[in-house]
Amino acid sequence: MFKKTLLALAFTAVAFTAFAQQPGIKRTPLQKVEFPDGYNTITAIAEVPAGGAAGRHTHPGIETGYVLEGELNLLIDGQPEKTLKVGDSYQIPAGVVHDAKAHGDKAMKVLGVYVVDKTKPLASPAP
Repeated sequence: MFKKTLLALAFTAVAFTAFAQQPGIKRTPLQKVEFPDGYNTITAIAEVPAGGAAGRHTHPGIETGYVLEGELNLLIDGQPEKTLKVGDSYQIPAGVVHDAKAHGDKAMKVLGVYVVDKTKPLASPAP
């Protein structure tokens, strides 16, 4: 049991680190909780510089977020583009391709909460 838990933690750390190193985006993990059963709930700050983008990707679970600084264009496949400002929140369904682009000449920063399948990487690039 201990080995499985250790392996799952290592897998999640590697996946989160790989995702955090995407060019143009900085992710700062704040906490991770193994809840609900079979999932990890991860809280992180994501920052995208002016003119930058997170890049099209998916998560193996839901993402919710709150805009802390700047503005962003949120592109979720199958939905109209949304421009979000400080104080706005958003939700992205599990497995749906999406991207976040800094809007205007300012960087953007969001607080993201991910409830994801703990056996899969936090994020996967999408075409």
